[in-house]
Amino acid sequence: MRRFFMFYFFFTEGKPIPTELRNEDAALRKEIDLEDDRTAVPRSTIDDEYANASDRDPKILLTTSHDPSAPLKQFVKELKFVFPNSQRMNRGGQVISEIVETCRSHDFTDLILVYEHRGVPDKIVISHLPFGPTAYFQILNVVTRHDNKDKKEMGTVSEAYPHLILNNFSTKIGERTATILKHLFPVPKPDSKRIITFANQSDYISFRHHVYRQSGGPKSIDLKEVGPRFELRLYQIKLGTIDQEEAQTEWVLRSFMNTSKKQKVLGE
Repeated sequence: MRRFFMFYFFFTEGKPIPTELRNEDAALRKEIDLEDDRTAVPRSTIDDEYANASDRDPKILLTTSHDPSAPLKQFVKELKFVFPNSQRMNRGGQVISEIVETCRSHDFTDLILVYEHRGVPDKIVISHLPFGPTAYFQILNVVTRHDNKDKKEMGTVSEAYPHLILNNFSTKIGERTATILKHLFPVPKPDSKRIITFANQSDYISFRHHVYRQSGGPKSIDLKEVGPRFELRLYQIKLGTIDQEEAQTEWVLRSFMNTSKKQKVLGE
């Protein structure tokens, strides 16, 4: 065990490994070399930030980048119905540090910021309060209720707390991501007819929002999508809150992972 920690010290510090360790502990060096984002347990006290999350319902502040376009405002307006106990705030000229301080002083559990590129939502940041973590997602293929051509068939948005389906988050980073997402939602009542789904496939997370009702017999279910819909791609997790530039990076999507066929970050 002592040799392992000596070896690990030299390895992590980027210092030359002594010859006797290099020769005698090749197996240990191989074990460390093989550890990657798929197999490694983050070095923090993972998920301790959520240890007391079940003591009260989440309270979320939703806001945007400066000077949001009309489509971004519409999307955030719909997100308010997605996340129970959430409030929208017009950003105005406020900087991130001011927004985080407002959240802390008003007992918010999470801050969600949505950004855009040329009027199209392209990034969503989820920062857990008061100490983190902060998850950064690319957002793709947004279809709002407002823009959906079948919106008349989509039905009304229920305000009941939704049941959650989190599919295929089987790696350590996948479990971490699922923890961040699921704690945005309070525990639903058993008779809730609302379903929120986060389904991972090839590290793209599909978000869907449905309601259901029984139609006919007890085993006959009528499932209806109510929107919005979009995909998420995780590209970074930091241990602190969004205003802490010096916060440690827990995980980041590396450029070489984009072309790796074998690498599945979140699940199989």
